[in-house]
Amino acid sequence: MSLFRTIPTASDFSPLFRLLDDYDNHRSTRGQGQHTSVRSFAPRFDVRETKDAYLLDGELPGIAQKDIDIEFTDPQTLVVKGRSEREYHSSNVGENTSSSSTPAAEKQPQVEDAPEGEGTVVRTSGEKQVAKHTEKPRYWVSERSVGEFQRTFSFPSRVDQDAVKASLKDGILSVLVPKAAPPSSKKIAIQ
Repeated sequence: MSLFRTIPTASDFSPLFRLLDDYDNHRSTRGQGQHTSVRSFAPRFDVRETKDAYLLDGELPGIAQKDIDIEFTDPQTLVVKGRSEREYHSSNVGENTSSSSTPAAEKQPQVEDAPEGEGTVVRTSGEKQVAKHTEKPRYWVSERSVGEFQRTFSFPSRVDQDAVKASLKDGILSVLVPKAAPPSSKKIAIQ
């Protein structure tokens, strides 16, 4: 018998939520007659409310600032959308590296032909055409989120769209959405 009862955490249910999101995406695109190969995902956000503002902090690792769009679709609805792509920078592991400073063109074999009766030397370099076979990588596990993403946030009260501030640092998108001042009553004089 265990003395401590285990309480499921949000991370225990993440695969279930991802499965439900995938099913919902499949169901919503099935009736449209369009089948796109563009993958989509929903980044995770923390949404907090303070006395004066709403604070949104979202995980967008590896996504450049230029690939993120933030816009209001109506006075109280904010949409964060963008695109993430797989990008690799690798060196050629199979190449032999030499410590000599001789360029590759000088290492090519050369043939010197001296025809009889002429004193000139003709040099031709032997060049090889190597067909480069580019092979697509085979993934064993693909866990990174790539494709297009979109999150929509509807606020319960009026917000000041002109004072919204956003920043991206270390893969965390922080959006500050200030609340709008409540409308004040204005007395109209009768003339």
